Amino acid sequence: MSSLYTRSKEFTRNRKSQSDSPPSSPSPIAKTLRHERLSRLDTASSNTGTSDSYGDRPLGRSTAYTRRENRLAALSSRTEDDSSRDYKKLYESALSENQKLKSKLQDAQGELADIKLKLDKIAQQKQEKTSDRSSMLEMEKREKRTLERKLSEMEEEMKVLTDLKSDNQRLKDENGALIRVISKLSK
Repeated sequence: MSSLYTRSKEFTRNRKSQSDSPPSSPSPIAKTLRHERLSRLDTASSNTGTSDSYGDRPLGRSTAYTRRENRLAALSSRTEDDSSRDYKKLYESALSENQKLKSKLQDAQGELADIKLKLDKIAQQKQEKTSDRSSMLEMEKREKRTLERKLSEMEEEMKVLTDLKSDNQRLKDENGALIRVISKLSK
């Protein structure tokens, strides 16, 4: 029965494809279906000509009957398998598994949020440290510049001081010479 159904299904598909294509070029499937039909007709006509046709018919009916019984037995075993399944238990197990997965997802999302917060804090601290470092570096640079300026000013003062000392010494010498001259003149 199922084989006839599939053939008729193919045949309807084949007819649709034949209507799309020109009639002069039949498809290979159409050729095989036509060949099968002709061979069935030939066997049927040869069976009607012999006296064994009545003997074959009950045999054919019994095989069809056994096939039908086999199909019904398979269907009943399927329904027994389906009835043996407890859908409520399956639903409850699926529901509990979904709840477990949801709780795991929430835990993972919570951990992710915590990690993001920690990462943000670390990034902020690092930025503050770098800003602190940069401000410290700027302060150190300023102090260094002021110290260099003071150093250069002191060096200039030292030069002026040595000049003043040398001038002072020269003036002392001149003063001493003048005092000697005045003392000689006063005698």
